[in-house]
Amino acid sequence: MNIAIIPARKNSKRIKNKNIKSFFGKPVISYAIKCAIKSKLFNKIIVSTDSQKILKIAKKFGADVPFLRPKKLSSDKAITIDVIKHSIKWLNKKNIKPNYICCIYPATPLLQHKDLKKSYSIIKKKKYDFVISAVKYPHPIDRHFEIKNNKIKLFKKNKIISMTQKNKNYYHDAGQFYWGQANTWLNKKNILTEKCFAFKLPQLRVHDIDNIEDWQITKKLFKLK
Repeated sequence: MNIAIIPARKNSKRIKNKNIKSFFGKPVISYAIKCAIKSKLFNKIIVSTDSQKILKIAKKFGADVPFLRPKKLSSDKAITIDVIKHSIKWLNKKNIKPNYICCIYPATPLLQHKDLKKSYSIIKKKKYDFVISAVKYPHPIDRHFEIKNNKIKLFKKNKIISMTQKNKNYYHDAGQFYWGQANTWLNKKNILTEKCFAFKLPQLRVHDIDNIEDWQITKKLFKLK
């Protein structure tokens, strides 16, 4: 049994009601739900939320919301792995024993069902703790610098004049999905481990939404998709 869990709390600091904000006429969370349904990978698609409003919207678009998330797991300090653990433990108490759990973030309108399928085939075949979505940094991070009082502070002075193509490629969490076996979710403290497989995504299909500018960029990328 495979289960998708979409963590969607009601509070958002930078964008009010981000997880249900209208994105081309539909709540943004509906795209994650629709993508999970379209993949045909899941026996259940569960939204973990502390909001009655999100609950109603999630159910409208085809997800299950069998419980409301407790307050202690709905604050800014709550981490994803603990939210997923809570959902798995709730399922186990109901005698529902999933094999694989896929955490899908709610504000991911660029997510594609084919990526869920391909990454699932990897977690099934290989002995990884997790398979996560990843994307390359658009510019070599060896050449990064900090700005203090309008002055530049270099971190790697020997790299700042190096040819861009000679710098290493670095990647970061794309913030779309994480696959893992249910027992792995329960037994690990972190998602990013040395036994974690990075499923690479193209930059045109990834943009983390943290503020209104991110929201507008994501809309432009969505149109391209």
